[in-house]
Amino acid sequence: MFRRPVLQVLHQFVRHASETAASLVLERSLNRVQLLGRVGQDPVLRQAEGKNPVTIFSLATNEMWRSGESEVYQIGDVSQKTTWHRISVFRPGLRDVAYQYVRKGSRIYVEGKIDYGEYTDKNNVRRQATTIIADNIIFLSDQTKEKE
Repeated sequence: MFRRPVLQVLHQFVRHASETAASLVLERSLNRVQLLGRVGQDPVLRQAEGKNPVTIFSLATNEMWRSGESEVYQIGDVSQKTTWHRISVFRPGLRDVAYQYVRKGSRIYVEGKIDYGEYTDKNNVRRQATTIIADNIIFLSDQTKEKE
C-alpha cells in the first residue's frame, strides 16, 4: 500500500527531472569561416599586458562577376569587389609560424571562426571590430621566406 504512492511520486520526479534536463541540453551550432586570398601586409606580433600574444595580418578576398546582356557568350564588363579581413592567430604554434612565414602578397587558405568585438582606440572612442580567429593556415604560394 505504501510502495505504490512512493513509486508514483518517484515516477513523477524522474519524468520532471528528465524534462528539465532535456531543456538544459545545449544545441550544437557552427561558427566556421574558410577564406582563400592574398595577404595584404606582413604580420605583426602584439601582446597586451597580461594577455596572450597574437599575430595579426590582413587578407584580401575577391569576388568577380560579369555584367552585360549575354553572360553565356561572356560579353560585358567584368566587375570585381575586394573584401579585407583581419586575421588573428592566438594558437601558440600556429601564431609563431604565421608570424615567421606569412608575407605580404602570399596566397593562403585560412580556416577559423568569426568574432565580433569592441575596442577603444587611442582617442578613447569605442569601435566595433570583426576578426577571423584562425585555427589553420595553409600556404599556397612560394613566398614563405623567413624574417630576418
